Amino acid sequence: MIAFFPTYARRTKGGWRATVAGMVTRPLPAKSRRRALAVAVLKRFLELGQADLDTDVFRRRAESFLFQRVAGHRVFVNLGGRQLDAGATDRSGHFVASFDLDDPFVSGLVSNGSGPEAHWLSYSGVAEEDESEAATGRIHLVSETGVSVISDIDDTVKISHVANRRELLKNTLLREFAAVPGMPEAYRRWEAAGAAFHYVSASPWQLSNCLGSFLGSAGLPAGSMHLKLFRLKDTTPLGRLTARKRSKKKTIEEIMADFPKRRFVLVGDSGERDPEVYAAVARGRPDQIAGVLIRRVADGMAANKASLRFERLARRLPAGSLVTFSDADELTSLP
Repeated sequence: MIAFFPTYARRTKGGWRATVAGMVTRPLPAKSRRRALAVAVLKRFLELGQADLDTDVFRRRAESFLFQRVAGHRVFVNLGGRQLDAGATDRSGHFVASFDLDDPFVSGLVSNGSGPEAHWLSYSGVAEEDESEAATGRIHLVSETGVSVISDIDDTVKISHVANRRELLKNTLLREFAAVPGMPEAYRRWEAAGAAFHYVSASPWQLSNCLGSFLGSAGLPAGSMHLKLFRLKDTTPLGRLTARKRSKKKTIEEIMADFPKRRFVLVGDSGERDPEVYAAVARGRPDQIAGVLIRRVADGMAANKASLRFERLARRLPAGSLVTFSDADELTSLP
């Protein structure tokens, strides 16, 4: 089974450099010891009854984690009639490859019109020795100049309650994903103004398809997705969903380096380390930062301590670049 992640393409001389990425897996056998152990741990930790285990939501979400990674399988992509070799999967079952595409070829693939869909390429692909049907993927064509929004997901656009581990797991496994009120409308306004989107989150790659469906159903703009590598054997199932976002700064800097002429708006929440991570990025690349927007969430921090936290961060950044908000209605035009 192959899953492709939403990626982007950037301009090169006379064309585009497009990236494809994803992972190849196979489901754990229905009666495997590993599957039974994982479900048992979740059942005990969340105090689940059989009715919970039988729900469609739990089955869909749990299946996102109950698989074996397939290493060493080559992946082939069909893009506009061209077959491209994306290389072999690594030990974690992941793969990533970049291809140079000339302008005439890309022009023949993009849809007509000027809306968001005119900036996406669609493709299909298969993994070597994989007997399942071909999967599909998409690549966002992001121009050299303009504004990009780098957005967190959990508690920024999706209600997760990351600060409460039990609630986080319930929102991940037992409940339909729900959007933060007003954020889809704010993001669509920004998209209409020409913004491109990149979702950088500590959510695991296993949830990429679920999160992609959520973005679409919630009315949030499509964008490239940059999630976290998570292996079931690292710890108890989903136990590291609350781990610190150690690779987030690096991922954001890589995106910004790919688009040196674009300006970036960084959007996150106060529940974890988004403010500090974004401030560190902004200090390193001040000329590319249009604004840092932080949604205030209930995280147990006293109001005076929270205010001091943001005051300290604001002093390290250009005046007016750090903005906090509690309600999405406070977000009007792009910074």
